Amino acid sequence: QAQLVESGGGLVQAGGSLRLSCAASGRTFSSYGMGWFRQAPGKEREFVAGISWNGGRTSYADSVKGRFTISRDNAKNTVYLQMNSLKPEDTANYYCARARRPSTSSYLDEYDFWGQGTQVTVSS
Repeated sequence: QAQLVESGGGLVQAGGSLRLSCAASGRTFSSYGMGWFRQAPGKEREFVAGISWNGGRTSYADSVKGRFTISRDNAKNTVYLQMNSLKPEDTANYYCARARRPSTSSYLDEYDFWGQGTQVTVSS
């Protein structure tokens, strides 16, 4: 059973940066794609970024392209989300998730393990 623990969230001013981390337990971390999602109050959970098992493929929501970068370190069982040029509309609880397959996906039901989330608040 995989466990995912996010960290790195916090309060930042618009235009600032944050780096989220997601530490995964389990020996098979490197066999699966990983993703970051976010959920703002009153809104549905939405895809932010995804990365394939070896980092060879990445995908991003249009709203974060050019500002966010997803990466992974399989030796450390960790996936990262570097967030630059943050905007107030990026405020949400951010979740990492493990995909059911080695590839990346933007669909929630393609992910089977989820972390508890880390809050990101961007002030204007």
